[in-house]
Amino acid sequence: MRILTDERGATGEATDLAELYRPPTLPWLRVNMVSTLDGAANGESGKSGSINNEADKRVFHALRAQADAIVVGAGTARTERYRVADVPLVIVSHRGLVPEQLRDAPAGKVLLVTCADSLGLGACRESLGDNQVIVVGESQVDLVAMKEALVERGLRNLLSEGGPHLLRDLLAAGAADELCLTWVPQLIGGVHPRILEGAPVDAALRLALLLEEGGTLIGRWIVD
Repeated sequence: MRILTDERGATGEATDLAELYRPPTLPWLRVNMVSTLDGAANGESGKSGSINNEADKRVFHALRAQADAIVVGAGTARTERYRVADVPLVIVSHRGLVPEQLRDAPAGKVLLVTCADSLGLGACRESLGDNQVIVVGESQVDLVAMKEALVERGLRNLLSEGGPHLLRDLLAAGAADELCLTWVPQLIGGVHPRILEGAPVDAALRLALLLEEGGTLIGRWIVD
C-alpha cells in the first residue's frame, strides 16, 4: 500500500497505518465506509462485506484497533450481523430496537442510543439494563448529544461504520469529524444505496490522506 498524498508530509509505503490514521485531537468521531466505483455501498447480498477487499480490511482493522467504541445504525447492525467486539458497540435506533443477536450481550458490551419517544425504550432498558441505554432527544436521536454522552463515559475516539442514513445524519448534525472512504476497483450496476442516503446535506471536506493498492483507493477526509 503506497501513500499518494498525506497532508502531514509522509511519503512512500504505508507501513504504519495506526500512525497515518491517528486522530489529530480528541474527542473525535470518524465514519468508515466502502464503495464501488459506480457508487454502490453494498453488493448483491445487501452487505458491504460483499464489495470490500483485503486492502480495505487492513484499514478497517487498523481503525477498530484504536477506537474506544464502534457506533453503528441498528439497521446496519442487523443486516451485517454485528457481533460483540473488543470495544463497546453503540447501536443508534430511533425506534429503540436492539438487534436480536446482540440482546444477550455481556454487560457493557452493547450500548443503545435512542430518543425519549421511541416505542422500544422500555424493552431495551429491560434487555440491556438502564445504564446501557442513552436517551438523547425527544422524537429523534440528537447525535451531538450522543457524542457528548459517549465522551462523558470516557469513549473519546469514536468510529462509526454507518450505514448510509446514519452517515447522512451525523454530517447534517455536525457530529462527524472525519470520513474514511475506500473505493474498490469494481462496477456492479443495479440499484444499491450510496454511502449517503436521506435528505440532502451539504458538507465540505478536506483531503488528508490518500492510499493506493492494486487499484483500490483509500482516503481520509476531514469535515470542515
